[in-house]
Parts: sequence; structure tokens; C-alpha cells
Amino acid sequence: MDDLRTGDDERDDLLTRLDIIEAQSLAERAAAYESLHDGLARRLESMPTTART
Repeated sequence: MDDLRTGDDERDDLLTRLDIIEAQSLAERAAAYESLHDGLARRLESMPTTART
């Protein structure tokens, strides 16, 4: 996601995606949640880390 976006925009996008996912059949929801998880995990892993002392 774009760094220029606000947290509110990102939250709204996530909530919209969740609404769309929940409207799908069980099998489609499972695949959609897996895709969402993978995307969020990649995003988290790509974030810079700071060394703790």
C-alpha cells in the first residue's frame, strides 16, 4: 500500500475487503482470507526494523 495513505484509508480498505470476503461462499472465503493473510504478512515482513538494545 502507498505510504502516503492515511491509516484511516488503509483501515477502510481492509474493512471493505473483509465485507467482500464475508459475502462469498465458504470455499471462496477461505481462499480470500489466505490471500489477505499472505499480503499482510509480506507487508509486515517488508517493514523496516529497528535494532533494540
